[in-house]
Amino acid sequence: MMQPEQMIRDNIDRVRERIAKAAALSGRDGQDITLVCVTKNFPADAIKPALRYGADIFGENRVQELLGKYDSVHPCQWHLIGHLQTNKVKYIVDKVSLIQSVDSVRLLDEIESQSIKHGVVSNVLLQVNTSGEESKSGVSPDGIWGLLEKTASLTRVKVRGLMTIAPLYVSEVANRLHFVNTHRLYIDIKEKKYDNVSMESLSMGMSGDFESAIAEGSTMVRIGSAIFGNRIYN
Repeated sequence: MMQPEQMIRDNIDRVRERIAKAAALSGRDGQDITLVCVTKNFPADAIKPALRYGADIFGENRVQELLGKYDSVHPCQWHLIGHLQTNKVKYIVDKVSLIQSVDSVRLLDEIESQSIKHGVVSNVLLQVNTSGEESKSGVSPDGIWGLLEKTASLTRVKVRGLMTIAPLYVSEVANRLHFVNTHRLYIDIKEKKYDNVSMESLSMGMSGDFESAIAEGSTMVRIGSAIFGNRIYN
């Protein structure tokens, strides 16, 4: 029976191969696609084999879970990829290299305030809800312009790009349309050259759809189950 560490190494190799192939088909280099290993519901002991094998960016959905793994999974970069409540910003603002899920002026203000208190500069992505699903976090494509205008006045928050989550249980064609629309928005913002905004990262695609996301311009993919296996929910 294959040991868990070898399984994770094999899975990382497969994911990297698929990333490289998808990038090549869109005329890009797989090395230009950032892999974020999503550790939601996986314990620290399950994550360490990926760290030993060269994975160095890990994404968590929940602040409490990130804090529980922070000291035992290192050295690495942590991204907060799930919905972030304003009252929890203070716990992670000095521990993450990127907050991928910023979707309100109120949250931007709190990240700015806590970044000043902790003496850090916070890099963020603006989460866009291109599908219009009420169950998903994210600002609407029309609403993102207000966030960009707000960011211009901040000193400790830097917008580095966009993030989106495609709907579950829809066709690949439909998902690709959401990725296409988000990529168009990403390009529009880049061309407008907002102060304090640099469109460097477009975070689209998870285990079930990352190849389609790369085909439509993603520069960062968030992969969990394809690396660590099926999650066990309590």
